[in-house]
Amino acid sequence: MTTTFNPSRHSLPRFRPATAADLCVATASVPASASNGDVLALFTERRELMTLPVVEEGRPIGLISRNIFMSQMSKPFYQELYGRKSCIAFMDKAPLVVEADLSIEALTFRAVESGEKALADGFIITRAGQLQGVGYGLQLMNVVANMQAERNRQIMHSIEYASVIQRALLRASDEALAAALPDAALVWQPRDVVGGDFYHVAGHAGGWCAVIADCTGHGVPGAFMTLIASSLLTQALQGCGPREPAALLAELNRGVKDMLGQHGKARYGGAAALSNDGLDAAALWFDGATRQLSYAGARLPLFVLVPGEPAFRILEADRTGIGYAETPAAHRWSVQTVHLPPGSLLFACTDGLFDQIGGEREISFGKRRVQQLLLEHRDAGAAALAGLLAEALGRWQGGQPRRDDVTYLCCRP
Repeated sequence: MTTTFNPSRHSLPRFRPATAADLCVATASVPASASNGDVLALFTERRELMTLPVVEEGRPIGLISRNIFMSQMSKPFYQELYGRKSCIAFMDKAPLVVEADLSIEALTFRAVESGEKALADGFIITRAGQLQGVGYGLQLMNVVANMQAERNRQIMHSIEYASVIQRALLRASDEALAAALPDAALVWQPRDVVGGDFYHVAGHAGGWCAVIADCTGHGVPGAFMTLIASSLLTQALQGCGPREPAALLAELNRGVKDMLGQHGKARYGGAAALSNDGLDAAALWFDGATRQLSYAGARLPLFVLVPGEPAFRILEADRTGIGYAETPAAHRWSVQTVHLPPGSLLFACTDGLFDQIGGEREISFGKRRVQQLLLEHRDAGAAALAGLLAEALGRWQGGQPRRDDVTYLCCRP
């Protein structure tokens, strides 16, 4: 007896992976000896039949499509010419036949490979070669859509929880920043739920250190890199301390290259592969007694505004990133030192701020626009400046998508 497709029946099974058996609909069949007249009578009597398997000793050898068959037999004289002939005349001799335990994923690929007929006319489902029933393209698409929706839900749940973990890892730096620098603001805006930017701030005897970093990628890949890089940064700080930013970046560089196997061609899965991931970073050490700031940068500059000066001093970063295949393991970053009178303003950010596309001409936000805004409000507190910058970036972005993660530090030591 033929059953009717029920969408609720074909939702994703929660207790086991879905298989072709979940799509199986019991159906009538005809032997190869049946005539086209027999098939016509069956299709006329059973209007719910869309396809009709042709079997020999229970094994399917073909599939007759109602639409194709009825179209042919409705032509003048076709019933007289073909009515008594074997039904194999109008059957598809190479239909898609799958075993009942075939996974839905594998079935989907098989159906696509078979072409439109498998989706339009259906496919035959067997067990140990014996006919069990038929499946239809609508069923398959429904199950695949349900599976994809469930997977997306699970993935988004995992990513949202990963965001909680990522934000928790940054909380210690937020607390350290508030304790070491009362007039400071640190904005962290991942492009996606999780991001590839991270930061580290810590107070030490006689001063404080800060690192802002932009890892390769964004979203989940970027977040994985932040976990690697932040862990290696902690190890580097334990090894060489916070007072030498250039040495800190060098130690971090060695750690990334060791972790990602960038000293030579590593082999993964039997194939040669070389990781080309890494990060850009700005590392700062401020000595509270001398008010001396030491800075080392890997492709992230530092902006310094001293009271009474008309423009920012830009401490340019080295053009060599941390990690990456082309960065030498023994590379040394340069260090720059500057005296900061009270009231000086420091600003550091990842390139997501400068690179955001927007405005009437759909161009990048740029360094000049950031400096101009900060100069216009140079006497405002760091938190107010950070807020004004966030608002300006939002207006500039307009309807454009966010291009990258955005992180920036604004403070008065």
